[in-house]
Amino acid sequence: MKSKYSRRDFMKFMGLSSVAAMAVVPTIASGGVIPHIVIVGGGFSGATCAKYLKMWGGSSIEVTIVETNPTYVSPILSNLVLNGQKTTNNLSFTYSKLSSKYKINMIHSSVESIDKTGKTLTLSNSRVLKYDKLVLAAGIDFDKVSDYDVTKVPHAWQSRDGINELKSQIETIKDGDTFVMSIPASPFRCPPGPYERACVVADYLKNTKRYSNSKVVVLDANPKIIVEEQTFSTVFANYGVDYRPSSVVTAVDDTTKTVTFMENGETKSLTAKVLNVIPNQKAAPVVFKAGVTSGNWAPINPLSYESVVASDIYIIGDSQATGQPKAGHIGNSEAKICADAILRKINSKALYTQPKTNSACYSPTSATQASWLTAVYKYDPTTQSMVVASKDAGAPSTKNYKKMFLWSGNLFADTFA
Repeated sequence: MKSKYSRRDFMKFMGLSSVAAMAVVPTIASGGVIPHIVIVGGGFSGATCAKYLKMWGGSSIEVTIVETNPTYVSPILSNLVLNGQKTTNNLSFTYSKLSSKYKINMIHSSVESIDKTGKTLTLSNSRVLKYDKLVLAAGIDFDKVSDYDVTKVPHAWQSRDGINELKSQIETIKDGDTFVMSIPASPFRCPPGPYERACVVADYLKNTKRYSNSKVVVLDANPKIIVEEQTFSTVFANYGVDYRPSSVVTAVDDTTKTVTFMENGETKSLTAKVLNVIPNQKAAPVVFKAGVTSGNWAPINPLSYESVVASDIYIIGDSQATGQPKAGHIGNSEAKICADAILRKINSKALYTQPKTNSACYSPTSATQASWLTAVYKYDPTTQSMVVASKDAGAPSTKNYKKMFLWSGNLFADTFA
C-alpha cells in the first residue's frame, strides 16, 4: 500500500525547508591544500554533518569521523525495546555507507587531548590528527548523585547495554512490584523521552502483563511536566502513574534499589523492584577537554555553531548551549547549518543569516498509540539567538503510531544512508 506520508510531512518533520531556504551552498575551489574537517561523535549530529559536508564539498575537502563504537544504537525508539516491540539490533546503524558512498574516513577511537593552538587531536590509540576545522558532536555526560553501579540501576539513556539491562530488569517485575524512575532537571537529552518511558512501561505492566497491582512512580526534578503536559498528564492518570513533581534525587542505593529524594523540602525514600535513575546531564567529556564550555554546556554562534570561546571549533547536538532542545532530530538539523557554515568559512563566503532548525518527535504512549510535537526555531538578529517561530502537537493515536516509524525511518536514512 502506498504511504500517505506526504513530501510536506517529510519537509516539516525533517527540517529540510531550512536547508532549501539557504543561499546556494558554496563549493571549494580546486587546488592547494585540501582542508581537513574532523568530527568527534557519530550520532545524528556528527554523522549528518559529515555526510552533508561531503555531499556539498565533495573531493575538495577531507572529512574524518572519530567515533568510539563501530555501531551506533539509536536512542530514538529505544523505549520500544522495553516492551519488546523493538530490539537494539533493529536500532543499530553502521558507518559503512557513509564511508564508502561519501568517502568519509572512520576512526574508531576516543579523544585523549585537544591542542587548540596546534589544531591537533591525540587519540587513545596514540594517533595524532591534524584538523583545520573541528566539530564536536559527542552527545552528553552525566552528573550522578553518588557512585552507584549503573548496571544495577541503569539510566538507559545512552548505550545499548543500558537499555537491554533495563529491559531485563523490567521482565522480572511481578504483580504488586514497583517501578520507580527519575527525570533529571532540564535541560536534558530528549525532553519527551522520560515521560514517554513512563507511559510505555506502565502500559506494558498493566495491559501486556495484566498486572493490576503493579505501580509506576515518576520522580521529576522539574516543577511540572516540561513538554506535552496535557498529553502526558492525561496518560499518566489513565495508567495510574504516581507522578511527583519537584522531586530531586539525592542518593541511590544500588543494593537495596532505594532512592532518596527531596520533595517540596522534605527528605523521602522509595524502594523499588526496578529503579531507573536518569541523572542530570552536561556536555560530553571531549567538549570540556576542548575548553569551550561555560557552565555545563558550550556556547556557540547559532549562525554557524562555531564556539564563541575558540575559533575553528564547532559544537552541534546535545552539548551546545543555544536553548534549543537536545535531541536527534534537531541535531540532524543543526548539523546541516554547521556543514554549510564550515564550507562558507573555508571559501571566504558570508554566513547565511536566516537559519531555521526543526525539532520534531513522536512519542509512543502505549504499544499502539503515539503523540507528536514539532517546533521550528529561527535566528533572531536582535538577541542573536534561536527563538521559536512556530510549534504544533498531536494527541496520542494509532495513526500517529504508524507515522512514527515513517518519521524515524526518514531520519535514519537522512543520517546514515
